[in-house]
Amino acid sequence: MQTDHSTTSHGHEGFPWKHVIGFILSLILTVAALWIVVSLSLSVTLTITFILILAIFQVLVQLLFFMHITEHEGAYQIIAIFFGIFLAAVFVYGSIWIIY
Repeated sequence: MQTDHSTTSHGHEGFPWKHVIGFILSLILTVAALWIVVSLSLSVTLTITFILILAIFQVLVQLLFFMHITEHEGAYQIIAIFFGIFLAAVFVYGSIWIIY
């Protein structure tokens, strides 16, 4: 009995270009943030603003390219995103509360 492997699909075909592009974009955003802090003589407020903008883009790259946010059910993804935002807020505000 001979099986035809050309019709069997396991979802592993081809090179993972989406992951490579996401990785390169993540590196570019990280280096850009480092360059803004190290090389530019901006005010603290402007530096933090630029870093926050780059961080938002970094989150979007992570969600789209690595977390596959567009590939699953909508309700599950929305719940997962809000839970992640909730956990991030608890960690940030809890850390600030403990520091003070």
